[in-house]
Amino acid sequence: MDEKLANIKELEKLVPPSMAPKDLFQHFGPGLILMMTGIGTSHLVTAPVGGGRFQYALLWTIPVCYIFKYYGFEMAFRFTNATGRSIMDAYGTAPGKWPLWYVMIVTLIQCAVGSAGRTIAAAAVAYYLFTVQLGHIGQPDANFLAGIPLSVYGVIIALLSCYMILYGNYGAVEKITKICAGLLVLSAFFAFFWNPPPASVFKYFFTFDVPKGSWLVLTAFFGLLPTGIDVSLQASEWGKAKKKGLGYVRNILEDNGVIPKFDPFKSTKKDLAFDMSILPEQTAEYCRRWFHIGTWDFAFGHWISMIIAAIYMILAAVWIYPSEVKGNAVMGEIAKIFTESVGPWMMVVFIIGAFAACFSTAFNYFDGWPRVIGACARNIFPATQALSGVDRADLTPEKKSKWYSEYNIYRLTMMWSLVSTCAIIIGMPKPVFLVLVASALAFFIAPVIYFLNLYYCFTVIPENDQTFYPSPFAKWFSWISLIIFTGMTALMICDKIFKIKLFG
Repeated sequence: MDEKLANIKELEKLVPPSMAPKDLFQHFGPGLILMMTGIGTSHLVTAPVGGGRFQYALLWTIPVCYIFKYYGFEMAFRFTNATGRSIMDAYGTAPGKWPLWYVMIVTLIQCAVGSAGRTIAAAAVAYYLFTVQLGHIGQPDANFLAGIPLSVYGVIIALLSCYMILYGNYGAVEKITKICAGLLVLSAFFAFFWNPPPASVFKYFFTFDVPKGSWLVLTAFFGLLPTGIDVSLQASEWGKAKKKGLGYVRNILEDNGVIPKFDPFKSTKKDLAFDMSILPEQTAEYCRRWFHIGTWDFAFGHWISMIIAAIYMILAAVWIYPSEVKGNAVMGEIAKIFTESVGPWMMVVFIIGAFAACFSTAFNYFDGWPRVIGACARNIFPATQALSGVDRADLTPEKKSKWYSEYNIYRLTMMWSLVSTCAIIIGMPKPVFLVLVASALAFFIAPVIYFLNLYYCFTVIPENDQTFYPSPFAKWFSWISLIIFTGMTALMICDKIFKIKLFG
């Protein structure tokens, strides 16, 4: 063993985490955050839109989206847990750092349009509760909340989210996500199994159909179910922020001079690889267990997200079809899923679950996209790299005072997202339209992110590492998925940009 390793007391204190089923949920974090980042608007708005407008016709898209996008997300988790570094650091090793510039430009747009779409969806839930539901109790003019416009709810949610994130950091994001996930899953499963649909509807999972007028909704599904592939970059940063497993160990080794520090301006992608053989067995086992927890964390969130999406579309097809599902009272239409399938008293459960889902989505995006911009900056600008880190526990007076530190770029980006989101939702409070447009934008950038995630996993993680390196099935199915997903993108571009009608 390296003499330097033997003298590091932090490594001796590391205890491999319990793998017992009862303990896993407590260990979960980034995967659940990813799940709840997408499970809000895409499930509460987009899936009911599909069921309300086209009944069961688009049900086949749900398993297709989740199966063929699985490895686009999984590889970002895998990279972080297998190297101890963010996938964004790998992007910085490309010639001219072009992926980082690409991601930065697109993310700045998403900070405005994407956050606005998610925030207005959360606002629609609150708007429905106070304006429609409570307006029926007594005289509407006696309820001063009934006169508050939708945009005001959106501004309040945006301000509250940013405040909680800045003062709670990653820990607040993870805790709030777990609470919201529990509320949403319980409400959805309860409504589904209280009055389940006939078994015959499940045949539509295997029936390909593209009804006339469904292309924008279809684009939204492929762009935002389970969520945009670009959110995998946020998930990688969340994995880094959790400070568990190899991410924690690698920082200790770099700080103690056991391995060279990764330098985004001198190091190559090969320097991102980590040799597990240098670690004591207990430390190696600690890293391996957190790797498996990270993989299960993602898989659990991914497939639960698929089930919830299917539940919402099926229930919408059963209980509210035919319905356009649009406008400021969109939540009123979606609420019928619960009130008609279970009863009027179910409204309370629906509102709690719907708001938990939509709020967590908006909340997580206000943290995730600024983290991505900060990661781009630390890998592009030497001055920012010298002052890297956004965790408040690691801040120094210089990191707080210099505007170009990663922490301050993170905060400035959050401010840009906050201001632009508020401006958009005040000027255009149409939740379904904004969600669908944001979904389409996420879809068009997905193939590039998907390719880069695969490429860096396959070329950085050592092939002889049987724990961390993808299996032969994962490797080949990843490339097949990318080809199919890119083909879907091409079809959408033909229809939406060049107006070439290939279907319907």
